Amino acid sequence: MKRKTRVLTAAFLTAAFAVTAGFAVQGHVRAARYQAVLSAGYQHAFAELTTAVSELDTALQKGVYAATPGLFSSLCTQAYGKALSAQAAIGELPYGNVELEQTAAFLAKTGDYAMYLSRSAAGDGCTQEERDTLRGLSGAASQLSSALRDLQSDLNAGSLTLESVEQAQARLAGTQAGQVTAGSAFQTVEADFPEVPSLVYDGPFSEHLTGRSPQYLAGKGTVTQDEARARAAAFLDLRPEIFELTSQGEGELPAWGFTAAVDGGELYVEVTRQGGQVLEVLSSRPVDEAVLTRAEALDMASAFLKARGFPAMKESYFIDQGDVLTIHFAALEGEVLCYPDLVKVAVALDNGDVVGFESAGFLMNHRTRQLSEAAISESAASQVVGSSLEILSHQLTLIPSGGEYEVLCHEFKCRTQEDTHVLIYVNAQTGQEEQILLLLEDESGTLAL
Repeated sequence: MKRKTRVLTAAFLTAAFAVTAGFAVQGHVRAARYQAVLSAGYQHAFAELTTAVSELDTALQKGVYAATPGLFSSLCTQAYGKALSAQAAIGELPYGNVELEQTAAFLAKTGDYAMYLSRSAAGDGCTQEERDTLRGLSGAASQLSSALRDLQSDLNAGSLTLESVEQAQARLAGTQAGQVTAGSAFQTVEADFPEVPSLVYDGPFSEHLTGRSPQYLAGKGTVTQDEARARAAAFLDLRPEIFELTSQGEGELPAWGFTAAVDGGELYVEVTRQGGQVLEVLSSRPVDEAVLTRAEALDMASAFLKARGFPAMKESYFIDQGDVLTIHFAALEGEVLCYPDLVKVAVALDNGDVVGFESAGFLMNHRTRQLSEAAISESAASQVVGSSLEILSHQLTLIPSGGEYEVLCHEFKCRTQEDTHVLIYVNAQTGQEEQILLLLEDESGTLAL
């Protein structure tokens, strides 16, 4: 190689190394900046958590001493908002919902209970038992707030640091030691978590919901694996021998799970061990082009339920996926539509086969009810509906409350000024507006929010 060529080559290589080094330095700087932004975000989230829990503590303490329903309701609503803010802050911390599991659960329960008290205070007022429960939650919030403020002080003093997601992964995997971080200090908060009073109220975190048994299966005996297989086959008009046991589910509705190869797809069926009732059906078979109308599919789904011994059912909503129509049915008791007793049936629009089924709501809630007569007439209830809404239809319904209870309501389907639809539920015993659902409707179906 000529001397001039060697010199040029060396110059180009030097320049290339310089450019590469420059990119490496730039990348390191960007990574450092990115990490600094993340760290600042984590610090902000922890500060938000500390502040929100402190403000939750304050609202709860004030609520304990509030004597008038209006102020009590307002303070409970404030407590609900602060609990939501604290939950959002936990979600921004690396593995916050894992490491602060008890804290997150406490905030969810306290917020929901506070909102329940806010609503009840506006009606029947607050009982002494509920006020005592609020006092217990206030005490737990005070202890939690104190622990978080101590951690915040250590962070501000520099004796603790907030870790990144990678650091949290390493620590949780046991590969990082010797570094004191706020994340590892969360374990102290959780270990010393204050005692929380049991909540008994009409809400999802109520103590009385623990171990709730399915109403429809009450008094029914257990079935064997072979009996469950036979019931799965009979439900779908198939031979029992094609079904193979693949699972044994637990939970509120323990069930045998079976699979079978049918029509080029896999069929999965769950049958409850108590009572031998079909809980779920899922089919993965390919569905060809739709030839059935929605009305025809609805008739087939209704006939399917009737042939399998279901009581009078009425369709409520549907979802059309192009080749499969899924219909929601609720049980009828006289003129009352019982929404808790829900059954879903999915019909293939190529040949009318049932390719999906789910009956958990029905099995958990259906029973012979002693429904009271509506104390508020349809006419009187309609006066509660806002004047900007046009009432299109009426139905007497039973709707679930926040917990396991049920409320008899007048359901009014209404048109809004924006030409959308809403459902207004008016309590048939008190005449109070109980619930509002927004209907999102398009060509594929209806979704209630």
